[in-house]
Amino acid sequence: MTLQGVVRVGRTRPTVRLRPLFSPTPVHDPTVKTQLRRLAHEAGVIVAMLFLYDVGRYLAARHVGMAIANSDSVWHVERWLDLPNEAWVQAWVLDGSADLMQAANIYYAGMHFPVTLLALIWLFILRPSHYLWARRALVTATSLGLVIEFVYPLAPPRMRTDLGFVDAAERFGQSVYDAPGVSGLTNQFAAMPSLHVGWALLVAIVLISASQSRWRWLFAAHPVLTALVVVVTANHYWLDGIVGSALVLFALAVHRSDSLMQQPEPITLRAWPVTPQPVEVVGSQR
Repeated sequence: MTLQGVVRVGRTRPTVRLRPLFSPTPVHDPTVKTQLRRLAHEAGVIVAMLFLYDVGRYLAARHVGMAIANSDSVWHVERWLDLPNEAWVQAWVLDGSADLMQAANIYYAGMHFPVTLLALIWLFILRPSHYLWARRALVTATSLGLVIEFVYPLAPPRMRTDLGFVDAAERFGQSVYDAPGVSGLTNQFAAMPSLHVGWALLVAIVLISASQSRWRWLFAAHPVLTALVVVVTANHYWLDGIVGSALVLFALAVHRSDSLMQQPEPITLRAWPVTPQPVEVVGSQR
């Protein structure tokens, strides 16, 4: 005697699982309202950081003579370290391709803020714990960079035509400092450290850490390209990029454990109530 049966289970409706927009803390419950409040808070933090950084750079724009003297010191230290001569590198690109130099100018002016902002948005939505890591490290590194700009003003290489440099952006009409209302609000003697390089390195490290794609290592090209671009365009010395990178690595190390340990639980929301369905057992005996 055998028992043959068919179990027919009523069709169930799907469940929508939403990842939280931020890492919950003891004072934050993972509700949509709280998420939106947190979004506004984080946007305010980033905007305030950028505003204070610009104001600080403006206030630090002083002592032109000191900035020129410091550029002499940086130049001599680099020659003592036997680093490649930035003026030779720039001349090699200028002599080789004007189009390549114009592309470098565009990359310098157009990739710094947008890439960093897009990376933060992606992390905020899809990798909240990594977002906290990136944002905290970004604020720390930027704050330390502002302190250095106050105590060590530095003229960028493009101002040192006596050393063989050329203001490439000015030559091709691509200078961001020629925009209306910009020149008076910008400290052009803030070459040390290079936050272009520092932020690019931060974005690459965090995105590589947060992503699971086999193509994630391509993010490493961003800081490499940025380091070459800031030198070729004569906006920074090699040492500026090295110091900017060191600040970012320090900030990432400081904030890694306290950020990534805040692992949020996924929020589960049902698209509509699921009504239990009857189960029918059909069987026959022989």
